Amino acid sequence: MKIAVITDSSAYLTEVIKKKDNLFVLDIPVIIDGVSYVEGENLTAKEFYQKMAASSELPKTSQPSVAELEKILSNLPDLGYTHVLGIFLSSGISGFYQNIQYLKDEFEGLTIAFPDSKITSAPLGKMVSDSLMWAEEGLTFEQILNKIEAMAADTTAYILVDDLNHLVKGGRLSNGAAVLGNLLSIKPILYFNDEGVIEVFEKIRTEKKAYKRLADVVAEHVATGNYTVRVLEANAMDKAEVFRTLLEEKGIDSPIEIVPLGSVVGTHLGEGAIACCYTPNV
Repeated sequence: MKIAVITDSSAYLTEVIKKKDNLFVLDIPVIIDGVSYVEGENLTAKEFYQKMAASSELPKTSQPSVAELEKILSNLPDLGYTHVLGIFLSSGISGFYQNIQYLKDEFEGLTIAFPDSKITSAPLGKMVSDSLMWAEEGLTFEQILNKIEAMAADTTAYILVDDLNHLVKGGRLSNGAAVLGNLLSIKPILYFNDEGVIEVFEKIRTEKKAYKRLADVVAEHVATGNYTVRVLEANAMDKAEVFRTLLEEKGIDSPIEIVPLGSVVGTHLGEGAIACCYTPNV
């Protein structure tokens, strides 16, 4: 058995993981003023936020290429692969998951699974990196798939954004929720629900109170088990450090890494957003 893992560029991956021979990553282009960019090729995260600030309209993203996925799958048997695990951004925020289901039965000699991550960014990256680790350790394909499904069932991210219009125009949040937040000066806490859809979790009057409430919510949940907790920031390191301190004051004793939100996720959250995610260590 030889396992290949495929994901998309919304996943946060370390440089070490990116170099794994059995990892394949589908690009998600970001379009700014009609120009297509791929972070890591012709765009850095810093350049993305600069270009977004200078643009007269919000950036857009397109889905990963189904044709590129087909090409990768077609080539894998010649490379000796027998099993494929494709873990992509949540079905609740992209149609890509639904669009690729037919591919599972199209390639003779390959056992293919596309579990729904119901998430993106750092938690998605953890699912990918853990899958690669488990494959190296010799776990069976079924064991790895079961672990990923268990991770997805108990993973979420909570989000605080400066401008809800990014999410609305990108189709990730209803216009009604944005109007409520913007007109009433409410700072809503957003989250990925059990179906991987972004919804309003609670409506808080001020950002300071929202930070405190979110720290309470995360600390209460992770106290029940063994989790990896990360703070994510969209060119907002100062905010992320403040929030990490709040989490540490709540008694979360595991190291809390601050992770940048790249261009794909940053397009929909906007500059200044922060998020907090937790993923079980299964």
